[in-house]
Amino acid sequence: MPAIPREETQQKLARLSAATLRHTPSQTYTVADRLEAQATRRPDAPFVRTAQRSVSYRAMNALANGSAHAAYGLGLRRGDVVALLMENRPEFLATWLGLAKLGVTTALLNTQLRGTALRHALAAARPRLVVAGSECAAALDRLGDEVGVRVLVAADPASAAGELERRRGTTRVVAEADSWDAKLAAASDADPDPAWRAGLVAGDDVFFVYTSGTTGLPKAARLSHMRWLGVGDGMSAVAGYGPDDVIACVLPLFHGAAGMVVVSCALAQGASLWLARRFSASRFWDQVREHRVTGFQYVGEICRYLAAQPARPGDRDHALRTMMGAGLGADVWRVFRDRFGVERILEGWSSTEANTSLINLDGVVGSCGRIPFPELHNGRLVRFDPEAGTHPRDEHGFCIPCAPGEVGEFLGMIPDLPDSGAGRFEGYTDPEASAAKVLRDVFRPGDRWYRSGDLLRRDPEDYYYFVDRIGDTYRWKSENVSTQEVADALAGLPGLEIANVYGVCVPGAEGRAGMAALVLRAGANFDGQACFEWLSERLPAYAAPVFLRLSRAADLTATFKLRKITLQREGYDPMRSADPLYVRDPVARAYVPLTEATLVRLGIAPFAST
Repeated sequence: MPAIPREETQQKLARLSAATLRHTPSQTYTVADRLEAQATRRPDAPFVRTAQRSVSYRAMNALANGSAHAAYGLGLRRGDVVALLMENRPEFLATWLGLAKLGVTTALLNTQLRGTALRHALAAARPRLVVAGSECAAALDRLGDEVGVRVLVAADPASAAGELERRRGTTRVVAEADSWDAKLAAASDADPDPAWRAGLVAGDDVFFVYTSGTTGLPKAARLSHMRWLGVGDGMSAVAGYGPDDVIACVLPLFHGAAGMVVVSCALAQGASLWLARRFSASRFWDQVREHRVTGFQYVGEICRYLAAQPARPGDRDHALRTMMGAGLGADVWRVFRDRFGVERILEGWSSTEANTSLINLDGVVGSCGRIPFPELHNGRLVRFDPEAGTHPRDEHGFCIPCAPGEVGEFLGMIPDLPDSGAGRFEGYTDPEASAAKVLRDVFRPGDRWYRSGDLLRRDPEDYYYFVDRIGDTYRWKSENVSTQEVADALAGLPGLEIANVYGVCVPGAEGRAGMAALVLRAGANFDGQACFEWLSERLPAYAAPVFLRLSRAADLTATFKLRKITLQREGYDPMRSADPLYVRDPVARAYVPLTEATLVRLGIAPFAST
């Protein structure tokens, strides 16, 4: 692309910033006010569409009012917390929107959490009540008395008739819990008295969103009314959304990209939300056409699955014109642009808890954003030593900014602006976890910066590119290797659907050796020699994975992030994996089946647990 003037990029960013930062922590206008305003302005317009039904703005407001009155009748008041465990359905939105009308914070529980992780998530939120969809009640049942609080169960209207009664005989929580539906049936659907949320301001928590837990137990990130409203105003403006748009939501609503970005964008503009119960790569484009979808919030892995689908003559026959999200590889980006004909792709970088963000408004393929004038942005890229896990300091004790092409950690300055959302870090429910994300004395004594935990690089035009998560980068043969770099190199390998790259310990060797779990497309066969040559053309020898594992399916979180913990523990031990294992053989110039004899010949010790 021809060079885009910095001033042009900055003008776009300034419009985004103005829309996002129009809300302040002290304002009394909250999410509840926005819902009620849209219900008055666009009462009969569809707010949520599903495969089974359409819910108008007026109907959603009435459903939310029922939740507010029911919760108020149960004694819940401003500042209380309710945990919500439910799959994607309109009742999910009605529940937390109704609780927001009371100033009650909703903890959005991941529907895939079980056992220790679910127990930890409940403890992090300390709710007074759990509202659970009947489709999720079994997870609570396994905890038994450890749930520790009252559970109200909401029947799933999309399930077969009598499912709730069938579950009553096998699920103790459902059998013994009160019915949330009964509380709603007895509740008013009128707007509650605003005095019920007196004292609530936009800087207060609207809900807790949990981190993905790819590297440990999830943390509960705090998210305010102000931030939720600002994201909707800003992102819907740059996307060009209006009241006639239909925005696809295929991510789970407990995820920040869905529950915050998609829903807030729709509500900001009075637009429609197409809500899928779960993502289906094979049915996605048919659903987009059926529901006349014009906007789509993505994560990278979803797009990779869609790109891996067989090409069809009607791939461009749709109304989808705008995509927003993060993690889109350059190869998949081109597929959506050239094959699917999506006009506008807004790739960005941030996280649920981050106080800073990047967004690519210029269409530069592969970039997650640009900072044309650093003095107008609170983000900085500083040197990071992945081996020592520290930030190198100069002779004055301050962090060192990265030069173009240099990889570093992205930080966000936390300013002292009490009544502004600019750079505000809202943190987690755990004060220690919040404190651990703050780096001090970065560029001057006493300053505070949010640590993203992400490694990025920038080019001479100040476009930024995601490199890896800190901890995913591993060191092998005295060289630092990015798992994302290896995954990008594997992308496009004939027959490959998805690759999960990680480092594993090798007894007697320093650092970690690269390993990749590969999922092949249906009918594809693995060619060890072709894979070796493919990677040799794209990576230095030290960065090529030493081991490969052919997996039947990718180990994904509910938010479509690749899990690595179990894979790292199993390593290249054939006794712990039923999947075929291969090892890189430089002499044969191929990945060959892993056997004890092959390891001995290559001088690699048998696997030892980390």
